[in-house]
Amino acid sequence: MTIEIQENTTETPLLPVGLDPRQYAFFFDVDGTLAEICDEPEGVTIPAAVRDNLYALFTASSGALALISGRPVEQLDLLVAPLTLPAAGVHGAEMRDGAGNFHRVTLPPHIVRQVEQTLSAGMSVLPGTLLETKGMAFALHYRQAMLHQQQVLELAERVVTTFPELVLQPGKCVIEIKPRGKDKGVAIYDFMQQVPFAGRLPIFIGDDLTDEKGFEVVNALQGISVKVGEGSSLAHYRVGRVSDVYQWLNALQRHFITHPTSHTSEADS
Repeated sequence: MTIEIQENTTETPLLPVGLDPRQYAFFFDVDGTLAEICDEPEGVTIPAAVRDNLYALFTASSGALALISGRPVEQLDLLVAPLTLPAAGVHGAEMRDGAGNFHRVTLPPHIVRQVEQTLSAGMSVLPGTLLETKGMAFALHYRQAMLHQQQVLELAERVVTTFPELVLQPGKCVIEIKPRGKDKGVAIYDFMQQVPFAGRLPIFIGDDLTDEKGFEVVNALQGISVKVGEGSSLAHYRVGRVSDVYQWLNALQRHFITHPTSHTSEADS
């Protein structure tokens, strides 16, 4: 299905801090949402104070908080350590559900080898580009080599034409190749069928083209979709920058401290 991306977001305070976290399921993209984007993927960090606030929200929502990212789950764990959160990695090709069970899509080893060989050879002649392998997916970065954008796209298109099990996912200065049928929208929908997410209103905050499928699903579920930064989007709301997300998480944390009874469980009240 083709998504029509429109300029329909509104500049708004992210969310009221007085919300009842028992009624919501919280989903966060990582790069460009919980972390500032870096030229090198391994340079990304999430500040300790933000990790603390994520834990506070995770606790207040009885665990209904998940990371939704193109990164592998192993990398997500390193970014939020010492936390271990529900997570969808590689656009949902990897998933750790609310019960801690791990699910992973795999590709036949011969396909992985052939794709990696083709991409490595193609990227090696494009200075400044970077190939990131994720097992069943591949990210072709060109942030530091914008002049090669078209060549990178053509290389990726040749691969998915050869291997119909794979599809393209454009992003910010990156073209990703991932298993067909997996995206952030599917990941959020799957989480929403599980405890403790089921029966709640989803909130998804993201910044990239890869997040649009997630916004579409959240909108269909009558949830709250928030885009970080500029650009057309299906999200209903918008904030300007990563620091706005940090401020909202911090405001929530302060609210939980000053109004502890507003987010205790029904059994405790």
